[in-house]
Amino acid sequence: MTGIKRSIQPISLAAVMVGLLGNIGVTKTSEAANTNNTVEASTNDGSKKQSQNLAMEKQSTTNENILVRGKKTNNILTQSTGDNLMAQDIMHTPQNINLVPAKIMEEQNVKSLDEALKNVPGVTSSVGEGRGGMSGNQFLIRGFQAQNDIYEDGLRDFGVYSRDSFNYENVVVIKGPSSSVFGNGTTGGAINVVTKKPLLKDQYKTEFSGGNGDYYRGIFDLNKQISDTIGLRMEGMANSNNVVGRDNLYSHRWGLAPSVAFGLGTDVNYVFQFVHQQDDRIPDYGVPVITQPGHLVGKPATEYGIRRGNWYGNKMDKDQTQDNQVTGRLTYNITPDIVLHNDTRYGNYQRQYSVTRPQCRANICSDPYFEGRPWDALITTAGPNPYEQSTWSFQNILSTVANFKTSFIKHQLTAGVDIAYAHESRHYGEYSSPLPNNNLVHPTDAINYPIQIKPGDPNSKTGDPARRYGHSRDVGAFLYDQIWFTKRWSVKGGFRYDNWEAFYNTQGGKSFTTNHMSTNDNVFNPTISLLFNPDENQSYYFTWASSTTPLGMYLTNSYAPMKDGQNGMKPEKSHLYELGGKWSLLDQHLGITASLFHLEKSNQMVSDPLSGAVTSTGDKGYNQGIELGISGNITKHWSVYGAFAAYHSKVTGSLTAGIKGNRMFYVPSHQGNLWTTYDIKPNTSYNLLIGGGVTWRGSVYLNNMNNAKVPSNVTIDAMLSHKFDDHWKISFNIYNITNRLNYDSLFSNRATPSAGRAFLFSLNMLE
Repeated sequence: MTGIKRSIQPISLAAVMVGLLGNIGVTKTSEAANTNNTVEASTNDGSKKQSQNLAMEKQSTTNENILVRGKKTNNILTQSTGDNLMAQDIMHTPQNINLVPAKIMEEQNVKSLDEALKNVPGVTSSVGEGRGGMSGNQFLIRGFQAQNDIYEDGLRDFGVYSRDSFNYENVVVIKGPSSSVFGNGTTGGAINVVTKKPLLKDQYKTEFSGGNGDYYRGIFDLNKQISDTIGLRMEGMANSNNVVGRDNLYSHRWGLAPSVAFGLGTDVNYVFQFVHQQDDRIPDYGVPVITQPGHLVGKPATEYGIRRGNWYGNKMDKDQTQDNQVTGRLTYNITPDIVLHNDTRYGNYQRQYSVTRPQCRANICSDPYFEGRPWDALITTAGPNPYEQSTWSFQNILSTVANFKTSFIKHQLTAGVDIAYAHESRHYGEYSSPLPNNNLVHPTDAINYPIQIKPGDPNSKTGDPARRYGHSRDVGAFLYDQIWFTKRWSVKGGFRYDNWEAFYNTQGGKSFTTNHMSTNDNVFNPTISLLFNPDENQSYYFTWASSTTPLGMYLTNSYAPMKDGQNGMKPEKSHLYELGGKWSLLDQHLGITASLFHLEKSNQMVSDPLSGAVTSTGDKGYNQGIELGISGNITKHWSVYGAFAAYHSKVTGSLTAGIKGNRMFYVPSHQGNLWTTYDIKPNTSYNLLIGGGVTWRGSVYLNNMNNAKVPSNVTIDAMLSHKFDDHWKISFNIYNITNRLNYDSLFSNRATPSAGRAFLFSLNMLE
């Protein structure tokens, strides 16, 4: 690792870029920009270098990558993506982007990443499989896996855990393949969390919440200005809750996130952050999918009269995690037009995991149930075996953003190097005796069964391995340029080249793969966009992009590294064609987006829900559709935030007979959300903020065979809040008002019922 660090010299790269730009003629940002297209150096929020041709508003350091155009508004088009490599605001980024702002998360009292992402159509949650390898936050974007595509401030979050939102400023979802920016993966898109960072002011905020389901939560957010250029911030969280409507489930977690920023408001600034989150929870693997006799398509057992609260676990089920991340972010404004970034992160993740995976085999489960013998309907509760997991990761991204001219042509160039390394080790245990069967209708939590967990035998030649370990390494170089031929027309294109290596080994057990496996791939992912900006309030684009998921990509959260070509395995590839438009209306207070897209994927890999083995299906398919979005204020006191997506998916090729022509799994035909609030008599003692919204998702198939299906979701939420003065506020939230049976996390043979009707009272103090 020391050699890797020393091989990167920020000053030498900067010198090369300065020399290059000096030879072709650097112009000031104000020259490179125009009133129709904002071309800016990627600057820190506190920077004194501001473009003079636009009325810019300095925002909090959550948008440290770019100075946002326009007035303070709820229009997300004026916001940054929070990634240094995407230097412009959402309005001028040629891709469909959903941003969940701090305002929405505060109004909805969002407490976790998965709650925030319920505001983004096209994102669904998936329960992990693969020998218990995947769990924590696992998402799909536009129907494609994104389990390793979660980022914080542009750096990959390698951990496998359920993420609390106590230090989030906003959450951004970049739709479509994004390998040219984020690296390998990102088939359906990328999730980028923008975290809170120090400010140059004193601010103290606390919040206490309580509700049904034994819900208790406390958070604090303290910011202190140390000097004219130094800010210190500390966020903390303690949370304890059960799941309303589900038996025996709970989460007890706490976290701290201290950070300090040096050089705010100067040309050189550095932000240092540390985040610790610790969680003790019971994992929820939901209810099995069963098929009624005479029917071809199975549904969750709760659709046939089984209680939504039924939990089929045992007393040893647990998901205990300790996660630490240390991040350093350097921003150096070399000139008004050249900005250098160097972002570094070290992560350490510890986990103890044991889960019961309910299975409903027809002859002993669904048949007796439908034949009127519910006492004979038995759920089998196979492993996977429990394990202890230890992961550490390192990533460093060195990048530069430069604005310049060659003759009459204006450029914004982004280039850099990305190095990432992750090491994984797991020690598997064994149950002292087989897990007992459970009853489908009246399950027990098995508190009286004398079963213990003992260490696995590394010399055993049967069962699962006693240990698994491995590493992955990625070295990527990227270069892309936006070129303005006229004030209105521009082309943005570039590529990323990665050398990818993964290795793993197993000890003991009857390995279901070959030991000492390794893979090494050279991956090239290009992208190109055509943009048309008639004025500063309109943007139209066409984008083509590619993405590659090499073998071994999910080392830290899957059991799937495979050698290229072995067992038919090939890297997954995807291609995106997208046509879209973005409009800022009502003096930039309201933003509207629309896009048409076609997303193709080949060499699809799946994890068998019973054995955990990863296989290549050879399936090819596409998802295409339209996505619409709205955000901002319709009137001074009436705000609205929402999105809608309509999808048409299809399997176009498969090695399995009878699948071609089916709908792709996990892709609904439609999905959307709408949230709106109205501020009644603000700034008076009679003030009241009232709001509510609806979130829905159409039915989805759970496999490409289309023989297992989860019904549609509809959730209605509402909120009220009242400010006593500038320092105190109370609020009330109610979720799933109708107590409808919905489903959150999905996998091929089960689904997890979502929480029932829940309410939450909160008291906020801001000083």
